[in-house]
Amino acid sequence: MNGQSSSQPIPLWIKLAFTAFVAVLTPYYWREYGPTNFLYFCDVALFLAVAAVWTQRPIFASMAAVGITIPQLLWQVDFVGQLFGVPATGMTDYMFDPGISLFARGLSFFHFWLPILLLYLVWRLGYDRRALLAWTGTAWLLLLICYFLMPPAGATLDFPNQPHNINYVYGMDDTQPQQWMPPQAWLGMLFIGLPALLYYPTHLALKTFLPNHLPSKSRKPTVAPSPNAALSNAS
Repeated sequence: MNGQSSSQPIPLWIKLAFTAFVAVLTPYYWREYGPTNFLYFCDVALFLAVAAVWTQRPIFASMAAVGITIPQLLWQVDFVGQLFGVPATGMTDYMFDPGISLFARGLSFFHFWLPILLLYLVWRLGYDRRALLAWTGTAWLLLLICYFLMPPAGATLDFPNQPHNINYVYGMDDTQPQQWMPPQAWLGMLFIGLPALLYYPTHLALKTFLPNHLPSKSRKPTVAPSPNAALSNAS
């Protein structure tokens, strides 16, 4: 179902609207949560999408789509479930917390529509198959930074909203580290499990169902026939 793609321009109104949103979100999140909040996979994907719409380079949109499509699909399912009183995971409980400002919750709603935008960008620009390795390397680096340099689950924080246990490097519970296995084993499981269970299946789906973009060096150049060949064919 896929085919080789020539990139199609991203409409200007999408570029401007999306960039304006990120321009509002970035300083607000920086003030409320601090710069380490941007180590979350979804926030990295947000900035990759900005790079994609302005550079028109498929690799940026493809990396972001590989990285967050499945996790954000779970976010979407839980959010819709919350609307009908049947949450799937509880991961979007905060979106219905009246103690959190409506403005902050409105900004966080990007988790719902960002994967839709990314799939649109990949459809317009083409899927770059190098995205699987590129995003996996990026994710591994982020996991190491979050594990060794950021506050763990249950840590005493410098301020109430300080991000901790970023990208779940200490377990799924932010209040305490997981107890199922040694911490390094959990980290190793993330190193293997995220690419195997989330990134690779997404990669397969994107390269199968969306147009593929081939890097310019892999495209065969079109060679114009020589004058002698043209004369020979004419005769």
